[in-house]
Amino acid sequence: MRVAAFPAFLVACLALAGCSAATGDADLVLRPPETTGSVAASGVPMSSAPMSTVSLSPKPVEQPPQEGVPPEMVAYVPAPIAPPIRPSAFPVPSEPEGRPLLRERIYGRRFRDAKPINFGRASPRVFAVHGVDVSRWQGQIDWQTLRAQGANFTFIKATDGGDHLDPMFKRNWRAAHEAGLRRGAYHFFYWCRSAAEQARWFIRNVPREKNALPPVLDVEWNSDSACKAIPSPAQVQEKMRVFISMVERHYGQRPIIYTAPGFYHDNLEGAFLDYPFWLRSVAQHPSKVFEDRKWLFWQYSGSGLSQGVDGKIDLNVFNGSADAWYRWVDENAG
Repeated sequence: MRVAAFPAFLVACLALAGCSAATGDADLVLRPPETTGSVAASGVPMSSAPMSTVSLSPKPVEQPPQEGVPPEMVAYVPAPIAPPIRPSAFPVPSEPEGRPLLRERIYGRRFRDAKPINFGRASPRVFAVHGVDVSRWQGQIDWQTLRAQGANFTFIKATDGGDHLDPMFKRNWRAAHEAGLRRGAYHFFYWCRSAAEQARWFIRNVPREKNALPPVLDVEWNSDSACKAIPSPAQVQEKMRVFISMVERHYGQRPIIYTAPGFYHDNLEGAFLDYPFWLRSVAQHPSKVFEDRKWLFWQYSGSGLSQGVDGKIDLNVFNGSADAWYRWVDENAG
């Protein structure tokens, strides 16, 4: 090939590639705008990664009662999944011989609450490991200060639907890690977009990094969304399975399911028993709201106050002791 002809050849190749990319996701056209409470549509095209599936077979197991902790607050750990996915660390394993577990400092809770709730014996204060979840609405966060206030972990809003990226995600992802927090990313599910598209969008924007917490699928009803679709419980669960299996295959981690009471009772009672749940329950202990559902994280407040953040922030706890946290992270971090 002559050197002088190369630029023209390169331009032709790029033009062909652009045409292919522009037509590869035709089903992204003529959809309602994905207006949630978080971000405006970016119009970024989707990737076309193939979908895969995983087996959902393990049975849940429970830890023995813990001295001084009410029965409804005993940590739940489901059994590990089968290869080829890297197994989840449920139940909490014994410390590997010759390989000490990571023992980063756990900071005590120093948060306040604009709308405090008296949870009685089931108070979140009795838990050892506290954390937060954030999105663009927390603005510029002083992560070093927030960590010292008791944020030992954080779940960071990454994506909505099939084309929304939280504008603060990349900054929060990097800054939280630099401040020493364990962090994971979450996706807000949009019921008018296919699950496969949403999984590909999440995978495209959330890096697969060592020490990251498992990805989170946030499923709930959103009255602020332009999408007014109300799928049946069977449709909800099928969409969730598609998203979860693709994300699980890519990251090699069993995703966490986040949900709120109304959505849970409409769609998820008795379902996904072998997946860890992160439950929103801001007025009562989860055992009073979600009955027999076992849980790994509890979002107990949406009105938290802390140095390092302007305005309110969501507060959470991990369901277990400090040792259980160390072991769970050791086995489940990327």
